[in-house]
Amino acid sequence: QVQLAESGGGLVQAGGSLRLSCAASGLTFSYYTCGWFRQNPGKEREFVAAITWSNGRTVYADSVKGRFTISRDNAKNTVYLQMNSLNPEDTAVYYCAGRIFYSGNYDRDTAYDSWGQGTQVTVSS
Repeated sequence: QVQLAESGGGLVQAGGSLRLSCAASGLTFSYYTCGWFRQNPGKEREFVAAITWSNGRTVYADSVKGRFTISRDNAKNTVYLQMNSLNPEDTAVYYCAGRIFYSGNYDRDTAYDSWGQGTQVTVSS
């Protein structure tokens, strides 16, 4: 399994932007499908976005489509989540996830077997 570490969270005002990074260890990162999920206390983990290993296809939750962009730089072993037009409903702990050679239901957290520790994003109104 790859080791994942998120960074870039913080406090931002509504309408602002943040870019999250997920740094991965290991030489096989380019073979990993990666996803971003978010979670608030007492609530289920929610899918945000995913990017495939094979062709870089991206998938987004309806709630973030048009505002968030997922991308990857395999040379840097990093996945990014650019978040624009943030609103208070985007407040959560954001987690990066990965699974090697995965193709399937990208929005299911059970599909991924590597997880980061999470980074807090707080959007004030």
